Amino acid sequence: MTIDKVAVTFILKDHSEQQISAQAGLSILEVAHANDVDLEGACEGSLACCTCHVIVDKEYYSKLEAPSEAEEDMLDLAFGLEETSRLGCQLILTPELDGIKVKLPSNSRNIDVDNLKSKL
Repeated sequence: MTIDKVAVTFILKDHSEQQISAQAGLSILEVAHANDVDLEGACEGSLACCTCHVIVDKEYYSKLEAPSEAEEDMLDLAFGLEETSRLGCQLILTPELDGIKVKLPSNSRNIDVDNLKSKL
């Protein structure tokens, strides 16, 4: 038997929780967008920003593949970086991640918006 649904809990900026049953194979970013979770994803998952930064529960962080060098480079730009920080666009749901909890940081850093504001 294969599991095609994965339970995901988003810990929102107001500390409330939103539980979602999501299709395996989707990214955390895709699940957030499909369920009106406030996770930006300015580059639409192309690994060109850090606005989909999430903090993964320690229990599940160890089940993830290591981040790529490109993801680590983008994470270096993220607001509120923590030891278990990852980019939601790079976290693909698998049956092993059933029950995963991800916390949204209190802020995000959109470099394009920040650059525009500094020019005004």
